[in-house]
Amino acid sequence: MFVLPVLFSVSNLASLNTSTIVCDAGQCLQGYSNTSIGVTISTPGSPPALLLPGQYTSTTNPQLLHNLLTSTSGTLSPSPGFKTSASSLALPLNVAQEPGLSIYSEPLYAGQPAFTSIPSTPIGANSSTPLTLRSLALSSSVWIAVNSPAPGSARVIVWDSIPDTAQLPTSAPSTLTLFDIESAACSPPCASSGICTAAGTCTCAAGFTGASCETCAAGFFGPGCAACPAGCAKCDDGLTGSGRCLVSTPVGAPASCNCVNGVCGANGSCTCTTGFTTAANGTACSQCAPGFFLTSTGDCSICEIGCTSCSDGTGVCTACKTGFTLDANDRTKCNAPPSITSSGTLCPPGAFSDGTNCTPCSGSCQTCTAGTSNDCIECAAGTYLFNGACVSADANGVCAGSSLIADNNKLECDSCGSKCTACKIPNFSAVSTVNQLQCTGCVPGFFLSNGNCVESCPSGTFVSSQDNLTCTACDSSCTTCTGSATFCLSCASNQLAASGKCVATCPANTFSASGSCLTCHPDCASCSGASFNQCSSCPPSRPVLTNGRCLPTCSKTQFFDPTSSTCITCDASCSSCSGSGPSQCLACASADQVLRVGTCVAAACQQSSSVVPGLGACLAEFVNVPSETTPGAAPLPTVTGLDAPTAIAAPTKRALAWWEILLMALGCAFIFLAIVWLWRRRARKQRAQRTAQFAARRQLDPVGWRWRLLRFGERLFGHRASKPKVNKANVGEPEAVKMAKMRAAEEARDARDMDKLLASYEYPRAEVQHHHHHHVLQHGHARHESVASSLSAPSLYSQVTGMPHRVPEPREPVRDAAASRFSASTIDAYYLTPTQAPPLPSTSNSRTGSKNPFWR
Repeated sequence: MFVLPVLFSVSNLASLNTSTIVCDAGQCLQGYSNTSIGVTISTPGSPPALLLPGQYTSTTNPQLLHNLLTSTSGTLSPSPGFKTSASSLALPLNVAQEPGLSIYSEPLYAGQPAFTSIPSTPIGANSSTPLTLRSLALSSSVWIAVNSPAPGSARVIVWDSIPDTAQLPTSAPSTLTLFDIESAACSPPCASSGICTAAGTCTCAAGFTGASCETCAAGFFGPGCAACPAGCAKCDDGLTGSGRCLVSTPVGAPASCNCVNGVCGANGSCTCTTGFTTAANGTACSQCAPGFFLTSTGDCSICEIGCTSCSDGTGVCTACKTGFTLDANDRTKCNAPPSITSSGTLCPPGAFSDGTNCTPCSGSCQTCTAGTSNDCIECAAGTYLFNGACVSADANGVCAGSSLIADNNKLECDSCGSKCTACKIPNFSAVSTVNQLQCTGCVPGFFLSNGNCVESCPSGTFVSSQDNLTCTACDSSCTTCTGSATFCLSCASNQLAASGKCVATCPANTFSASGSCLTCHPDCASCSGASFNQCSSCPPSRPVLTNGRCLPTCSKTQFFDPTSSTCITCDASCSSCSGSGPSQCLACASADQVLRVGTCVAAACQQSSSVVPGLGACLAEFVNVPSETTPGAAPLPTVTGLDAPTAIAAPTKRALAWWEILLMALGCAFIFLAIVWLWRRRARKQRAQRTAQFAARRQLDPVGWRWRLLRFGERLFGHRASKPKVNKANVGEPEAVKMAKMRAAEEARDARDMDKLLASYEYPRAEVQHHHHHHVLQHGHARHESVASSLSAPSLYSQVTGMPHRVPEPREPVRDAAASRFSASTIDAYYLTPTQAPPLPSTSNSRTGSKNPFWR
């Protein structure tokens, strides 16, 4: 059972002996009422009024309500679960319930109210809360799941407010049980692990993630998305995961203190494995110490005896001890200096020169430089060099007093490896080699498998829970296991692993995938896959199967039929229902009907009222209005505007004063002048731009860098601006002028040709000479006839016959004369002198009667 948080009203409820005013958006009634749903509005000097849910504006009837809403001193008092669109009285006023459920102890939303909002976390499938109520109110897009009053049905989805539970399809018990409450604003709907908020988003339970809260977050496993075990770096997580730890978080892991090959201490320091030291970049235990070299396997191995430094990868000695020389045949070795006495005697192995004689070495040394056990160059058989001393090795090849391993080739104590903290060579003898080495301890985070330190156990093995170090083989029935040898993750012989066991078929609420039986999504009863949209059947808490998803409800106008496991549309008279037929309505679709024992009937509201939208009852049902014949009924106080419609005063018109008209006229004139001025200014700018463009094309007003430098100096010293020098240039003649000149030249040529033609037919006349004289004066001494025409004499035919020639005499065209070398005054004098006519025929010839001019 879950506890449903409620907020109870602490105010005194209205008494039936005190008159009150109850209003919806359009009508107010005065009488006696115990209804407490909505908002109470109060203003000084007016009785308070209870506003039922709805939207109120300044034009809402009646006049009383208009006066209350438009008052500047009005105050609002919402009932539990209700809110207003603003903290102060502002229009439009929206009276609406917050997302959630309000319950009332009496019908018609009367009595003691209680409210609960939509929970912030999902309600469990097996949770329930008993409700003691006679009416309930739901906010928009919120539904609740309650126990069904009809036998044989598990639950009913309620979408609308119920003014009286006694009017449900079958008489409801006095106590209803609440299973679930959610918002329907989310699309797609949330999974069972999420709760839909009024904003249309899914709020996930702890451990879940996704847009619909459909999957587990990283580090969480199982249908409930529980957290992985403490100290586990990686577990079998996800909705189908078992939660078994796959990678633990070891104490002292190298990565926890910036260490590579070592063990981290409690204070954050790192203890390196043998042969490693801190690198130059500060990373601990990441490079080989002096006297060691890096092998191809990533281990640091000790250099040969006598070598103080050797190369990584090859072990070639790069520096020998003092007195030692590099071996010419094996460059990984350094040879010890010969021990020779002062007399030149070479001391044999096992002896050294004390200067004059050869002295035996210590019994632990095979060769030495002095007589103590710390002066050995090579150790005796069965002992190995360690820090300059010869030590023995046990049966596992471990050097005494250390965790190093004895090397029969180098005759030294060498390191175990980069990830080994301890090692051994089983059945160690004088013929054992280091490639037989087996790790017996690993740095934290590594596991022991077949004598090697590995990051994870190989397939078919698991980390033993006894030491959390050794990789142990799984049971023969398992191909892979975890935690124990018998908890199978995969099975042999084509069997399926289900909850650690090997089975032939998967049990209920699981599906087969990759040789294992995985648990279905918690929304599904059975499934074909792990996703929440791969359900095959649904549990009772989410019975509706739609497109592979199990949903808690059908749509508002449908109900779930458990027999066919489908959603069926309600009767047309119902807005929501619990079954088929017109007698199973939970709310009515028509605004003119109310619910009566599951059936929607005509409202037949009293007092000329109507059904209040969203509440399912007439306004007159909320108010007890006593009649005049009611015995003992006290008369109701008179309230102004209770029945009067809202009167909206129309705006009055008045005549304009003379000064207002004058101001308007002056304003219009000013605007007109401003427009004209702006138009003229724009035209001047455009003309200036065209002029500048023309000048730029013709290069009439070039402004160079010298002029710009001059203007900069003038601005700098405050001088008057000078104008750039205008270069006058021949801009050329317009096309029309050129054409006019060409036409004038053509006409002049035609006139000269005509003069020539006339001159060939007539005698020279004074009119012609006068005509030429006139043209000479008019055109600035321009010569209009050719020199040949002005100086030509009459033809021979005319001289003999005395008659003008009838046809032009043949003439050959001649070239125009060259330009004159004379001045204008000489030319004028020549043209102004009359031309002498040729002499007429002799009179003697006339007297003889002969017309021949050659007769004398």
